[in-house]
Amino acid sequence: RDFAAPLSSRMRLARARGRQQLRSISSGAASLPTQARVVVAGGGIIGTSVAYHLAKLGWGNDVLLLEKDQLTSGTTWHAAGLMVTFGSLSETSTEMRKHSKQLYSRLLEEETGMSTGFMPVGFIELATDEGYLEEYRRVAAFNRKCGVDVHELSPSEVADRFPLCNVDDVLAGFFVEDDGRVNP
Repeated sequence: RDFAAPLSSRMRLARARGRQQLRSISSGAASLPTQARVVVAGGGIIGTSVAYHLAKLGWGNDVLLLEKDQLTSGTTWHAAGLMVTFGSLSETSTEMRKHSKQLYSRLLEEETGMSTGFMPVGFIELATDEGYLEEYRRVAAFNRKCGVDVHELSPSEVADRFPLCNVDDVLAGFFVEDDGRVNP
């Protein structure tokens, strides 16, 4: 595909080079390449992950990542660096979450020398009605089957771990100690 058309004023480009080296080009600094084998639209968590993994598979110089603003400034912003393994009833999704946590907590820094800012501060999902309590118990059992270390907490245990939390309507919390956050 031909990408010689001019960029909008805030268009940014990151192009995967070899071992995950990404180069950012603002619209005023350079022009887009005229060809790419793969074009990834969007520099959020999914787009950057796709570009990263394609580069790891050897597609490096043929992967073009397009973002209209700063990386992770779109819908990825809503998650703001939350890195959790709890919450899915899909084995595929749970494995992807575990892989992402391993990637952000250790592998990316080893490969690039740049910290992702991963902090394993823990994660608590709160059940505030019987429906959520039943659902989260089912999710916790499934996640444990997939190797996620989930613990059900009483409301007082939730308050002990997170003193600012009002637990008046909390029936239980579901805690993963080594989940946390990253610097998006």
